[in-house]
Amino acid sequence: MHEFSQRRQQLMSRMQAGIAVIPTAPEVTRNRDSHYPYRFDSYFYYLSGFKEPEAVLVLLAGAENKSILFCRDKDIEREIWDGFRHGPQAAKDEFGFDEAYSISELDEVLPKLMANQPALFYSLGSDAGWDSKVAGWLNTVRAQTRSGIQAPAAVVDVRLHIDSLRLVKSPWEADLMRRSAQIAAAAHNRAMQISRPGKWEYQVEAEFMHGFYSQGAQAPAYTSIVAGGANACTLHYNANNAELKDGDLLLIDAGCELDGYASDITRTFPVNGRFSAPQKDLYQLVLAAQAAAIASVSPQQHWNAPHEAALDVLVDGFIHYGLCQGSRDQVLENGSYRQFYMHRTGHWLGLDVHDAGEYKTAAGDWVMLQAGNVLTVEPGCYVRPADNVPAHFWNIGIRIEDDVLVTETGNEVLTAAAIKTVPDIEVLMRDRIST
Repeated sequence: MHEFSQRRQQLMSRMQAGIAVIPTAPEVTRNRDSHYPYRFDSYFYYLSGFKEPEAVLVLLAGAENKSILFCRDKDIEREIWDGFRHGPQAAKDEFGFDEAYSISELDEVLPKLMANQPALFYSLGSDAGWDSKVAGWLNTVRAQTRSGIQAPAAVVDVRLHIDSLRLVKSPWEADLMRRSAQIAAAAHNRAMQISRPGKWEYQVEAEFMHGFYSQGAQAPAYTSIVAGGANACTLHYNANNAELKDGDLLLIDAGCELDGYASDITRTFPVNGRFSAPQKDLYQLVLAAQAAAIASVSPQQHWNAPHEAALDVLVDGFIHYGLCQGSRDQVLENGSYRQFYMHRTGHWLGLDVHDAGEYKTAAGDWVMLQAGNVLTVEPGCYVRPADNVPAHFWNIGIRIEDDVLVTETGNEVLTAAAIKTVPDIEVLMRDRIST
């Protein structure tokens, strides 16, 4: 809990003076009286470590900083049905808050806490229901102006301050992400060993769920993409219901969540265990682009450097294989490469799979990478049938994605255990597992 307490202190130091209100995520009904598995709000959890629903974190910054939790009451009757609840007193003691109240007291206590605070730190516009509540509390305070009580004069987006903290992972966070990556990497390796013509995409997805849960991950980090053949040319394909065909590639984009932290890996391999010549040509091209991008990840580089490095390699290859016409500069300028590579080369990774944090500064420059950042590096190549495309490349979709931690001297590939070279893939798939 020391790490969570430290984060709260860092945020209050940035606030200087004012009150922050940070609610967790609500439970969401799946159908009738059944709920989706509960997942806390990442911002709330980052500062609290508290995983229960119906909770709000309040921070008071000023001459004396104070952290306050509002949560559900201890209720033995409800625990029989729904499971353990800490209750305010136990939550205060276990999670290191200065004060804790019942969530039922929120409307009574919040206006009192807001009174005479110079600024309100809150994520306005993120949730209409909470916006309405906050507006009500503000109006309650404003109604007391004749008594000499003042309402906050400014509303500041609290997430901007938290984002900059979340961008730099602590050693504890890096260890969690390393373990999450190891679990996901093992699942990808196993997928290569169990895939074969005649299996179905959903059967491969089921193996991932087994691999994640059996090793302690609590959930997939996002909806898995298991895309065979032409399906791999749809970037966010997730039907996962097609039969795997001999001669096709299988693209799998899947990661797990461990104690809130995501891994995000993509691997592409031949269903029958052997790359055809056209498949191998484009696969080696994407792999070389990824290697160039990863090599550019260091504290001396800006955010866009990996994308630029990957794009240079990809464009040269597209020209070489007849997918694009002209010189590298011409193809980059006219954007014809986007027919085959239409997305960026990565994103921040952490509590969210597309994690918090800006990519450009207020001045419009790319942010500089710093030790503790974690990003994905994921170039790709997607060739749909078209008159200007050699037919032997049709319906080949390839993406190779790894999770990379920026270190003081360069980087660490957290997902390196997931094999990706052509020889390693083909050797692993020779000894396939029956399932």
